[in-house]
Amino acid sequence: MSTELRSSYKKLLAKNKDLIVLGSAQAILHWDMETMMPPRGVGLRSEQLALLSSIHHEMSTAPAIGKLLREILKHPAYDTLSEVEKRNVQLIKKNYDEQTRLPTKLVAEIAKQQAITVNIWKKAKATQNFNLFKPELEKLVDLNKQAAAILMEAKQTETPYDALIDIYEPKMDAESIAKIFSDLQKGLEKLLQKIETSIQPNTRILSQKVPVEKQRDIAKLLVKILNYDISSPNAGGRIDETEHPFSTGYYDDVRITTHYHTDKWTSSIFSVLHETGHALYEQGLPQEWKYQPVGAPCSLGFHESQSRLYENIIGRSKEFWINIIPKIKGVKAELDEFIRAINVVAPSKIRIEADEVTYNLHVIIRFQIEKDLFGDKLTIAELPEVWNQKYKQALGVNIENDSEGVMQDTHWASGLYGYFPTYALGNIYSGQIINKIQQENPTWSAEVAIGNLEHIRTWLTSNIYNHGNLYDPADLLKKATDEKPNVEPYLRYLEEKYQKLYAF
Repeated sequence: MSTELRSSYKKLLAKNKDLIVLGSAQAILHWDMETMMPPRGVGLRSEQLALLSSIHHEMSTAPAIGKLLREILKHPAYDTLSEVEKRNVQLIKKNYDEQTRLPTKLVAEIAKQQAITVNIWKKAKATQNFNLFKPELEKLVDLNKQAAAILMEAKQTETPYDALIDIYEPKMDAESIAKIFSDLQKGLEKLLQKIETSIQPNTRILSQKVPVEKQRDIAKLLVKILNYDISSPNAGGRIDETEHPFSTGYYDDVRITTHYHTDKWTSSIFSVLHETGHALYEQGLPQEWKYQPVGAPCSLGFHESQSRLYENIIGRSKEFWINIIPKIKGVKAELDEFIRAINVVAPSKIRIEADEVTYNLHVIIRFQIEKDLFGDKLTIAELPEVWNQKYKQALGVNIENDSEGVMQDTHWASGLYGYFPTYALGNIYSGQIINKIQQENPTWSAEVAIGNLEHIRTWLTSNIYNHGNLYDPADLLKKATDEKPNVEPYLRYLEEKYQKLYAF
């Protein structure tokens, strides 16, 4: 690489580092808003986030970045850049091209409205009052429709909703997702029919009351087993409590949250396993790529594949719990009964409490609603009725109030439109990943049974973490599993697992 080209490239990365550092600060403010901020702080916090979003947008669209990109891309020695260097340039250019289309005022308005809408959502959910939530959600959706229309041109997508999906799962579109989800739903419905006609497990073990402090001890034990450090002098993580569990952070400061219910003690277990899967991905990225665009997760679909792998494929297996159950003090749990109970399949109203099989139907419903909402086939006022109808049709449950219905998730209040499909895509990817691990190491589950997760960690590090954002999702999936997105390994995994549990 020539001296001139090297200089321009270093300047470009330096500017990108500033954006990443600022973005990580915004993430911590969001974390604080959900965990520690006093109720009266929302007004100030909305102003803080709006200002920081404006600054971030102005920095990301600075003419100096455009000038550096032109210098690099037109330089005669451009082809001498490495694969990683070219990918960095391409990712910065993609962001620059998209962000320069978005007005700074719109970006600030969205950030401010997100903070307001999340705060109102919390109050509306607590009081089961959708009408309180509706006006603020309408404002936020309208602002995001404006952004989506602009991004559609920049991203060259077929629809505004495709532009939003691309934010979380690059190069994926609603039409492709709809086909994948159709295949997934057909397979799940066949499996559900077999399960529903089988002898149902006893779940009484799940209803015992477990004190919150005891649940906190279990959470600490689980993250220690998964090698997510929250307590050593060199810790890069922590566990806090919030209404809706999530993870956030960057490299050396990645935080997870959970919630504790005395009468639903396993809820925190699986939220902790889920969020720890996210955290391990973030902390497993190559240190040498820190502050570079390639030093980021590939996509939200891949992020979800990691969380669901640890939560379900590993975390709901008998092998995982063999050595853990004896260590849990003060909880009456017989291993086989516990495993059958935590894997019970029963259609329910709440996504984050859903079993491994029906969970995907919750996601498919949200995807269908979002698609219609951003296709102007559905209004905010119609959301509760449409939601309730779809839940009755797909899951056979009656929604009694909007807090257990359309207001149960924080995503729409947070402006995360296009995010929901990544949950089911992550499940599909996790099936393909464990299928590949099984091919390469047929004894992996036996190793888990003796408390050895090292092979899993090593495989994920080598095949996923170490690649960061070097490839688009479909390309990384192909590289890691030799397949494009394919529902069959995931459906096969579910079939084999539940055939044993339900003896059909």
